[in-house]
Amino acid sequence: MGTATFIAHSPLPPRRRAADGAARASLLSPPSLFSLPSTSSPFGGEISLRPSIKHLPGAARTKPLSPFQPSALPFSFSSPVDLPEVTPLKVCKWAAVGCALVAAARRAAAAALNPFFWTYFSWCWLFWPWILAATAAIYGVYCLRKHANGGASYWEQVAVVTSSVLWLTLVGPAHFNGYLEGWPIVFFLVYHYFFFFESTVRRRLYGDLSPRQADPRWAVRVPSALRLGFAGSVLAGHWLAAWEGPELHLGPGGWANAAIWVLILAAIFMRYHAILYAAKYSEKVTQPSAVARFGPYRWVRHPVYASTMALFAAYCSSLGAPISCLLLVGVCAAYYGRKAELEEKLMAEAFGTDYAEYAAKVRYKLIPFLF
Repeated sequence: MGTATFIAHSPLPPRRRAADGAARASLLSPPSLFSLPSTSSPFGGEISLRPSIKHLPGAARTKPLSPFQPSALPFSFSSPVDLPEVTPLKVCKWAAVGCALVAAARRAAAAALNPFFWTYFSWCWLFWPWILAATAAIYGVYCLRKHANGGASYWEQVAVVTSSVLWLTLVGPAHFNGYLEGWPIVFFLVYHYFFFFESTVRRRLYGDLSPRQADPRWAVRVPSALRLGFAGSVLAGHWLAAWEGPELHLGPGGWANAAIWVLILAAIFMRYHAILYAAKYSEKVTQPSAVARFGPYRWVRHPVYASTMALFAAYCSSLGAPISCLLLVGVCAAYYGRKAELEEKLMAEAFGTDYAEYAAKVRYKLIPFLF
């Protein structure tokens, strides 16, 4: 018994104590994914904090995974940026772009909150109508050149008419009055309706708006200088009317404008029925097949031109500009009179005595009882 007691209480040899300490450390320490370096034992042995896996099969004794590897995480992680492709140069580039955007946003916010910015920006409201008018004019000239070469589409032809009407009816009054109201806006719409009558009639009768094949002998053309002079005179007459008349808000209202409305309706009905009757006595409104004698042709021989003169006179009368009215009527009478002479010569050659009898019966070219 004494011998056994001595053996039980006697200190263990150093090697036995190191082995027992390593076994206790392996049993008490939980398994870890980290590979930590081993520490030295005060007894001269090595104590490892890794779990002892010597008892596992060879397939299970693999290298522990690092927690920073994707397969070691409990969730899947995919980066939208290919991290190996990110270089310091790219980081600097995107940082510069971000700084520029932040600086631009700060400047925009500072300008939006600066009262001096809005003071200077308000000047744009004085010039934007001119920018719009100049843009329309440039595009209209471009479309007109395409139309002269036979390559303009339908909407480009509409752009030619719209830009011309804009400069005739709106730009002048807006410039001289500083605002728009009343008659200029009315005539802007009326001019569009008025000058599209030929297309409307052709669409109604023949169902197409494509370019038409016409006999070149019926293409009456005056010299280019005369045409340019007429176009410039018509524009100058409209602007003179805007300058000559009183301010728009001082114009008369109510029944005082009844005569102007009558003149507008007369011009519209005259042009519409003139083109309609011309279409009945011609082939697709381009090649006359007989002498038109009915409708407006009973009063004047060229009612289409007469209706244009009547509409211009209505415009000048609405603005209270009698001098401009006389100027426009005189310019139209001179230009249309010359063009009417050329057309009548062709009609006399084509229809002979039939047209001579008509001309003798209807003595006035453009203005009933006057000219």
